Amino acid sequence: MSYTGLIEVMGRVNDFLNAGSVLSWDARVMMPKGGSATRSKQLSTLAVAARNLLCSDEAKRALGGAEKDVAGKPEDSAEARMVAQVREAIDYHERIPAELLRRKTELGSEAHDVWAEARRKAEFPIFADALTQMVEINREMAQAIGYEDHPYDALMYRFEPGTTKKGLDTLFAQLREGMLPLVRAIAEADAPRSDFLYRDYPEDQQMAFALKMAEKIGYDLDRGRLDLTVHPFEVSFTRNDVRITTRVARDFMQMSLFGALHEAGHAMYEQSVDPAYTRTPLATDLISLYAVGGVSFGAHESQSRLWENHVGRSRAFWENHMDDIRAAHPGLLDDVTTEEFYRAINKSEPSFIRVEADELTYDFHVMLRCELEAKLVDGSLEVKDLPEAWNAGMKEYLGVDVPDDAKGVLQDVHWSSGQIGTFCNYTVGNIMAAQLFETATTEDSAIQAGLDAADYTPLREWLNSNVAQHGRRFTRDELLEKATGRPLDPKPYLAYLTQKYSEIYSLA
Repeated sequence: MSYTGLIEVMGRVNDFLNAGSVLSWDARVMMPKGGSATRSKQLSTLAVAARNLLCSDEAKRALGGAEKDVAGKPEDSAEARMVAQVREAIDYHERIPAELLRRKTELGSEAHDVWAEARRKAEFPIFADALTQMVEINREMAQAIGYEDHPYDALMYRFEPGTTKKGLDTLFAQLREGMLPLVRAIAEADAPRSDFLYRDYPEDQQMAFALKMAEKIGYDLDRGRLDLTVHPFEVSFTRNDVRITTRVARDFMQMSLFGALHEAGHAMYEQSVDPAYTRTPLATDLISLYAVGGVSFGAHESQSRLWENHVGRSRAFWENHMDDIRAAHPGLLDDVTTEEFYRAINKSEPSFIRVEADELTYDFHVMLRCELEAKLVDGSLEVKDLPEAWNAGMKEYLGVDVPDDAKGVLQDVHWSSGQIGTFCNYTVGNIMAAQLFETATTEDSAIQAGLDAADYTPLREWLNSNVAQHGRRFTRDELLEKATGRPLDPKPYLAYLTQKYSEIYSLA
């Protein structure tokens, strides 16, 4: 078999993964509670089928022929990269027993409902047994994958290749050094007015406005939709069907809006992958077994955080759209100026919930999760002690006393599905977003001019050209090198936060 044969086999792997994504979306948006037991079996069947086809004799024969076919092509050509990624994925998955993958997938589906119940009742013990099993499965996976320094390195490899605990510790130390002076100075400053964010905003009005703004920045509704869920997410079933969700609180209007902008950023990444890569390894994460085109979870997060924060929370955005939000919520914002609204949505104060955290305190939520995950997988922290460790970490980093498990250790969905090792992606995404945005607006004056005039096409086209169209062809740092001239660099992010919050809080 040849290169063409390999692409055909990988297309079928992609089909399995997309079918699983459809079932996962349905489970989190539409499925009645009683469907969870059989749904877990369906998802595990598809995941194992995808893995078995990837590692089959048919795929290996095709890979052998494909490696000969692309031998003369440049190492970074699309064809050579597809073949190399298939080889890497087969080697990776053959180290992980299929039975372990089946157990993880089944438990992930079942544990989601257990987590949801525990969160609803704010009782961690309900979820503790499922999480204990999931931690043990992840430990087994780390041992099977292999690592040099720490088992957490093996788990992060699935989501952010090349990231290590040691490197993450260094990165977090740099961020703390740059952010803590700002956090302390803001604690002594006068807080912006924000009472109007907590008025009674009807759910249907919130959803309509959130969808309008997502479409405004470029989310293609001919290939997408917006729904409600407990925890916002984006999922793609190829670039032609990319769906997003958000959540609504009647007394906290900005949650639905910025949730939708965030997930729209993810979706626009998937919708903009080169159509030629559809159903190929460059639109399929063969390591994590997800049908996604983003090169890493951090790169994916860079697009959501860029559109949510650098665009959606900018002064220019609200100078252009304040009349729109007033019209969406008649009478509720008539006493609020554009400047007051801008400052309110960027107000910085410690909070319990990561997805509601402001830009300046957000990464402290990530640091805590990464530290706890690393301890869980190396055995230095037991699951039963997790709530106490969580609450102590929140007190240390943000100075808050966690009132209950729902606002604490149970707030994130990730652990229920076994995604241990993915939280680092959020901070990597924040850093990438600032790095990309700085380069884009510096290189092309039309981008900032467009943002000032509510024209988001120049920025979207720059991101499509430099990031999205490439799918998984380049590594994260290769992508950054090509787009910005350097690998991951926290300096633009720290400069952005310092400038923004110094101005908002009138810091010297």
